[in-house]
Amino acid sequence: MKSKAVLTEGPIGKTIIRLTFGMMVGMIGMVMFNLVDTFFIGQLGTTHLAAMSYTFPVIMVYVSIALGLGVGASAVISRAIGSGDQQDVQRLTTGALILGFVIVALMIILGLSTIDPVFRAMGADGIILEYIKQYMTIWYLGVPFVVIPMIGNNAIRAAGNTAIPSIIMLSAIVVNGILDPILIFGLGPFERMELKGAAIATVTARMTTFAISLLILKFKFNMISLAVLKLSNIFDTWKRVLFIGIPATITQFIVPISMGVITRMVSGYGNEAVAGLGVAGRIEMFALAPIISLGTVILAFTGQNIGAKKYDRVAEGIKFSQRFSLITGVILFIALIFTSQYIAAIFDKDPAVISIIVLYLTFVSAGYGFQGVMFITANTFNAMHKPYKAMGINAVRMLVLYIPLAFIGSYLWGLPGIFVGAGISSVVGGIVAIIWVNRTVNKL
Repeated sequence: MKSKAVLTEGPIGKTIIRLTFGMMVGMIGMVMFNLVDTFFIGQLGTTHLAAMSYTFPVIMVYVSIALGLGVGASAVISRAIGSGDQQDVQRLTTGALILGFVIVALMIILGLSTIDPVFRAMGADGIILEYIKQYMTIWYLGVPFVVIPMIGNNAIRAAGNTAIPSIIMLSAIVVNGILDPILIFGLGPFERMELKGAAIATVTARMTTFAISLLILKFKFNMISLAVLKLSNIFDTWKRVLFIGIPATITQFIVPISMGVITRMVSGYGNEAVAGLGVAGRIEMFALAPIISLGTVILAFTGQNIGAKKYDRVAEGIKFSQRFSLITGVILFIALIFTSQYIAAIFDKDPAVISIIVLYLTFVSAGYGFQGVMFITANTFNAMHKPYKAMGINAVRMLVLYIPLAFIGSYLWGLPGIFVGAGISSVVGGIVAIIWVNRTVNKL
């Protein structure tokens, strides 16, 4: 089967919404993956939950590498599909996956050798640090099963199919949901492993997505072929992917590194504050699923239409997506004001933790629609092969706005001030993104 440009024809709004809902199913599935972990670990107590919360920014660094490579692959593959060059599609997809394996080996070595200093620098010590070591030692060994499927799924989305990656993601949550209680609490013949068990469940679930994504790329879409890769052109393939992938990875890095700084600030308010931040972050990922899905779809949509030289569709698609994101953001803000108290109580019964979760979701959700606009803008720039502009959007929000405002807010109002800084940074960053991307698209 040849990969065809399916996003260059048909009604724009309906096409984007259809792909977004297909993507959202899988996105919600992956968020549920994290929420299931959080739910079961929360049953072990606040100390275990705090340990898990410390791992989140570090895991996001590694996920960011995978996402960056995936964005780089999707940006160039979608253009190749739009232009109708099937051999180039195979060369780029296969080369991106091989590049992923090379980078994974380095990631494992780096991760295992830096557990202690990295988490101590974030404020973890004592029993919490021991719990972190139990979890991360196993998680790092499973890095190949995290990175490669993300690259593979982005390649499938570049072909204009969001349903299959969603099904792949859902297979992971099923496996994880079954194994989590068995391995964490030691049900049946299995011993109680707590955080170690959660890590084993996660890695096993990721192995499922690893196998399925490679099989589908090879046999359904015919996007993998070693025959088209020669030593003389593999480095050229890597260069094309990394031209987008490196800035995209740096862009992805900005968020977890910034969140690491924020986590360090929040740790000064106690383990309950860190636990609350960790739970709120996972709830936030669930709430943002429609907006993140939309931004991911725009990468493939824009790439295929630029490859086909249909620039009017690009401009119309961006404007539609911006409106969709802002309206969705308002709905999420109102919904969370009324439901955050009840949602928080599902994950932790400690009143102090619940109050922090509610505080976070109340202030930060005010900027969700604008966060979506920034994500749309970044992926539009990547599809246009302007990765440094994409990097600039996140740098403005996190480094220029969020961290300075969080420090000021913490000094003036304590913990609530940190969360107020997050909301303001999203709104201001989103306004900048709208102006910047619309001017750039109009020049196509």
